[in-house]
Formats: sequence, structure tokens, C-alpha cells
Amino acid sequence: MADTEADTEADTEADTEAATEAATEAATGAATGAATAPAPAPMPAPAAPRAPRPGPRLSAAVRENIAGWLFVAPVVVILGLFLLLPILMAMWVSLTDWNGQGSPFRSGVPFVGTENYTRLFTEDGLARQDFMTSIRNNFYYVAIVVPSQTVLALGLALIVNSRMLKGKTFFRSAFFFPSVTSSVVISVVFLFIFANSGAVTSLLKVFGIDGPQWFSDSRGVLHLLLGGLGLADPDNPPAALTDGGPFGLSWWEWLSGPSVAMCTIIMLVVWTTSGTFMLMFLAALQDIPVTLEEAGMLDGAGRWQRFRHITLPLLKPTLFLVLTLGLIATWQVFDQVYVMSQGNPAKTTLTPAFLSYQTAFRSFEYGSGTAISFVLFAIIVVLALLQRWVMRDRDPARRTRRS
Repeated sequence: MADTEADTEADTEADTEAATEAATEAATGAATGAATAPAPAPMPAPAAPRAPRPGPRLSAAVRENIAGWLFVAPVVVILGLFLLLPILMAMWVSLTDWNGQGSPFRSGVPFVGTENYTRLFTEDGLARQDFMTSIRNNFYYVAIVVPSQTVLALGLALIVNSRMLKGKTFFRSAFFFPSVTSSVVISVVFLFIFANSGAVTSLLKVFGIDGPQWFSDSRGVLHLLLGGLGLADPDNPPAALTDGGPFGLSWWEWLSGPSVAMCTIIMLVVWTTSGTFMLMFLAALQDIPVTLEEAGMLDGAGRWQRFRHITLPLLKPTLFLVLTLGLIATWQVFDQVYVMSQGNPAKTTLTPAFLSYQTAFRSFEYGSGTAISFVLFAIIVVLALLQRWVMRDRDPARRTRRS
């Protein structure tokens, strides 16, 4: 028994020593392998951030504005070259005494400053008298033509817009036809119609009326009216009206009214321009909802009440457009005067536009003629602004809603 126990203890100790030696060798081999193994590859360095582009980036709104200006640049260049530049050149000519020979920008052209303008208002002479006569004639022309063509155009639009009218297309074409016809052609036709042996004079003779010599009668219609009523004698006017007056004309001359010859031109212009404005009113009338008129009828409103309180207020923007276009066109009247009267008789059909042409291209006073045109431009701008102020919307609540 004792020998067996001794053998067992010897075997256990031998196994323990062998395991210890194996573990020591394994640890020693692992350490040696770790020492002799190659080092791991280094990790790649992170990429450097991309450098920012020089300069600030444009916003979308700025890029859109630049693109818009690039698109309109050709038109701006054309307008500047053929509209703005000639206006600036004409303004320079109005400050000189250029006679049309050579260039107005050469050194030998006399510079007179505002003398061409002051002669029209402050200096007594033929220049101021002719200019004020043209202003008087054009004033009466505008005062009659603009309301007449506006009322006639609105009336024609109401007629052709009526539901009861048959043949609307024919009447619309007939009323609009004079507007698309050449003004020169119509002026020549009117010369024949109102000649001393023309159709109008012959028609008046049928009714026993001795018509005037239309394009040779320089008498003002207000003078004829005062004479017909026995209030004044046109051949011997009151001394209080002939002794003085503003801007070189007597009060009697200012109160003459349009001449008989100018009335002929007025009839021509009203007839030829009403068709265009009729189409504007017609488009506005067709844009008014029918339900508004039907509601007015249900409320018991008559035809005049519906027109006054429903139709006319809704036509206010179109009315403003028609009046503005009419005002501008009537102050610029030229072709009818050039063809029909040349400012005669006795300068009673003289207008600022024709006077500017006559002064520049017939009297070769280009500085004075250009000054007249700029004064006419200022008159048109002031009157257009005044008309806009008069026709402004006076309802604060409505202005707030629109804004």
C-alpha cells in the first residue's frame, strides 16, 4: 500500500512538472512570435477638406434679377439709343440758336440758354403771340373733343352691347371702320365734303340755310353766339375786353372759342377716334357680371339707376384710360391741321404741334421749335397728373383693399 501511494504521488508530480514546462514553452513561443511578427500597416490619414471658392455665392433672387436684366438689355439699349438719346439731343438744341446747318454740337453754334423758352412767355413779340394763340386754339379743341368722343364712344358701346340688338358684328365693324382709316385720307375727304360747293353746304341750302365758308371762316363760335344773343357785337367788341389780357392776347381773343374752321376739324376727329374708344368700353362692359345687373333689377332699380350706380363705377378704370389717351392725343394734333388748314384762317387752327413744326422746318429756327415741343410735353404731363388726381379713388377702405 505504501508503495502504491508513493508511485501515485510521483506520477502526479511528473504530470505537474510536464504541464508547467509546456505552458512555459508556449508562453515563450508566443512572446517570441509576437516580437518577430511584422508591425500592422498604418491607418490612412483622412482627406483634407476642399478649399472654398473665392467670393460670396449669389442668392437665387440676385441670379434671377441678373437673368432678367440680360433678357431686357437689348430692348433697353435700343430704347436708349433711339429714344432717350434723341430726347437729350433735342433738349440741347432747345438751348441753342441752331439754324439747321451743320451739326448742332459743333463749337460755332450759339448757346442762348433759356432764351427760347422765355420768349414764349415773357417777351412781347410774334413768337409769344403765335404760341399763345396756338395754346388757346388747342385748349378749346381739347375741351370739346375729349368729352365728345368719350360720351359718343360710351354710347356706341352701350348700343352694340345690348342684348336686343341684331347684327352686332356689322355695327361694331361700321363704328370702328373710321378709326382704322388713314387720317390723311379722311382729312382730304372732309375737305371735299365741307367745300363751298360740297355736300354739306348743298344739304344746308336744301333747308334754306346759307352755310359758312368752312375753312375760310375765322370767326369764333363764342363770338357768334354772343352776337346772336345780342350781348356783344363781334365787329365792335367791348373796350374792357380788348384793352388788356394775359400773355399778349386780349380777353376778347381768349374768349373767342374755336373758329368755324376748327369746328370742322373737331367733327372729323370725334368721328374718327370714337371707334377705338368704343372697343375699350365694350370690353369693359362685357367684363361686368350679369348677376350685378340682375340684382339691381330685383331691387327695383331702373335703367338709369343701374347705369349710374352699377355700370359707371365699374367702368371707372376704363374711363380714366380713355380720358388720358384722349387728352394726350388731342394736345398732339398735327396731321389734320397739316392737311386741312395749315393753321389758317388767321391762325385760328394753329396748334402747338404744328407751330413747332412750322418754326423749326419752315422758319429754320430749330431752337425755338424744339422749345415749343418741350413746353407742350410739360403741359401734357401736368394735365395727365392733374386728371389722375381728380379721378383718384377717394374711398380709404377701397384703397386699403386694393393695396
